[in-house]
Amino acid sequence: MVPKGIFITLEGPDGSGKSTQVENIKEFFTKAGRDVVVSREPGGTPISEKLRGIVLDADHSEMDDVTEMFIYAAARAQHVAEKIKPALESGAVVVCDRFVDSSIAYQGYGRGLGDQVEEVNRYATSGLEPNVTFFMDLDPEIGRSRIGKDVRDRLEQQKMDFHYRVYEGYKALAAKYPERIMRIDAAKTIDEIKAEIETKLSSL
Repeated sequence: MVPKGIFITLEGPDGSGKSTQVENIKEFFTKAGRDVVVSREPGGTPISEKLRGIVLDADHSEMDDVTEMFIYAAARAQHVAEKIKPALESGAVVVCDRFVDSSIAYQGYGRGLGDQVEEVNRYATSGLEPNVTFFMDLDPEIGRSRIGKDVRDRLEQQKMDFHYRVYEGYKALAAKYPERIMRIDAAKTIDEIKAEIETKLSSL
């Protein structure tokens, strides 16, 4: 079945303000009278949240990169099947903090796993793609400074060269899919970013 709803994702480095804008987008569509489903990745369903706990646990430093890729994909497969697709088919607006682009950036570029990440996730999602993705563009060093050192998960604890590879991955994706991915300067104020995003949402 072709989804009837609107699928919106937010991407970018940790600390780039995605969570704040997720709530602003929810408010925008709620005021417009639309049903809105907000979710996140990894996570979004009971099974996916359990997998999130495994993959982000800072104690699991020995996790193999390919294992990491498959755990993310498994969590996403359950998320899509149980929550995202049913919501879209009901006509809802789905707003998700991270989706496949994160895996391509973090595992494909950050871990150096390449094109296989996109292939694995195409199967995990049955080819589902967002209608629009907002790339919260922020230097990883700035984003890292916004995250408290005591609450950093396994990926947030990676060295800066890893986070800059991820950042380059996001920029490459934005260049590859300009019709879907809208770059947002995440160094702007919250209100400026909100206004820029709402201009795009109005066209949807």
